Amino acid sequence: MTHTWTTDPARLLRVDDGFALDRIDADGHPGFDGHKADGHRLLAEREERLDELQERLYADSHVGDGKDAVLLVLQAMDTAGKGGVVRHVVGRVDPQGIALAAFKAPTEEELAHDFLWRVEKQLPEPGMIGVFDRSHYEDVLIARVHALADPEEIERRYGAIVDFERRIVASGTRIVKVMLHISPDEQKDRLMQRLERPDKYWKYNPGDVDERLRWDDYMAAYQAVFERTSTPDAPWYVVPANRKWYARLAVQELLIDALEDIDPRWPAADFDVEAEKKRLAAT
Repeated sequence: MTHTWTTDPARLLRVDDGFALDRIDADGHPGFDGHKADGHRLLAEREERLDELQERLYADSHVGDGKDAVLLVLQAMDTAGKGGVVRHVVGRVDPQGIALAAFKAPTEEELAHDFLWRVEKQLPEPGMIGVFDRSHYEDVLIARVHALADPEEIERRYGAIVDFERRIVASGTRIVKVMLHISPDEQKDRLMQRLERPDKYWKYNPGDVDERLRWDDYMAAYQAVFERTSTPDAPWYVVPANRKWYARLAVQELLIDALEDIDPRWPAADFDVEAEKKRLAAT
């Protein structure tokens, strides 16, 4: 039996009116009727489709007249699997068509500008799939939880993000915003695994334990983000991520959906194909 999606994950995982993060089962696999081995099989099978669409997107802009791009925004609590998505989903296509950016603490130069200044500089060019491993949403998540900005400024930022993303979409970039949602118990297990394996020590940050104490505050901050910034132009998708295989499979399908909606075309030859065949045969 071939296991596949029973329901389009873009519809199942999308944040709409009435969404409540605390009702999402982080251990679930909504819309997929198989188990781990089935998920790995489908992930491998769908790599070919994602790779073809990405190549068409790239070719259409670099040789044709395509103006489209895709921006994948990944947000999550630590250990939720953003790196795994980058490696096992995005990393399976031609790297020359990928632009990866990870936003850390802002520099002095960045702090001298509005919070979106540094983000705009990292937006993908036409033909590219851009990936934000953390993003402009840090400025309304961490900033809210740690009171790095006053409530009035946080409110202003929500509106600025919506306007910013509306402009990005109007320019031809599809935005796929994903929160990988894990449970606090799953995060605890994953952090403990890092402490039990010397090859994972480098991934461990003692500050993650401190952040765990603010779990409820972060969930409230995410809920506010969804309510204020999930729009028809750029909706949020919340992906249960306790099962890594499911999270990767879901993000892969969300990217495929976005690219199929763009439907990039192979650029037509700007030379006489038959004449070139004859010239080549004569050499």
